Amino acid sequence: MDSGKRGDEAVVTRWTPSTVHPDMWVDPDDDPRETETEAADERGTLLECLRHFRLTVEMKCAGLDTAQMARRSIPPSTMSMLGLVRHMAEDERHFRRMAGEDSPRIYRTPEDRDGDWNGAVADPAVVEDAWRRWRAESEATDRFIAGFPDLGTRTGEGPLREILVAQITEYARHCGHADLLRERIDGRVGQ
Repeated sequence: MDSGKRGDEAVVTRWTPSTVHPDMWVDPDDDPRETETEAADERGTLLECLRHFRLTVEMKCAGLDTAQMARRSIPPSTMSMLGLVRHMAEDERHFRRMAGEDSPRIYRTPEDRDGDWNGAVADPAVVEDAWRRWRAESEATDRFIAGFPDLGTRTGEGPLREILVAQITEYARHCGHADLLRERIDGRVGQ
């Protein structure tokens, strides 16, 4: 997708496979985030939002190879798609810690508070581990939430609903980062 060079960096051409709307990631009929299911209550609405943003992370990383997953945005940032997946695995645990679960950190240490980002290196084993951990942590969070019939239950740092909204907000924020990271990697754009 390179269409030349600007200084020392390759210039990538913006693109999308969508044929219906050129500003969309995929055509609406092909978007796995879109369902006919309407959330009937608060729990359903919040869990659907969380599902939507988790799928967005997966979609934004789809088709990238190991080197692309580990490619940093621009100096001095350590942000990469791989770091983002590792960070969100760490955040899934952070959510449960905030809600009172004893969940030790995965990547971060007192010596390296950015271990989730810093350890995101172009190694197939690191990429595979990041996806495995993120999926396992997401499933653990889902089981944790299912254990509370009332989202108003006070846990750890407050009502579960407030902690869940904070988790959804964290995903939304990082999905915006994923948009920019992906465009920088190969020019792909969309919602």
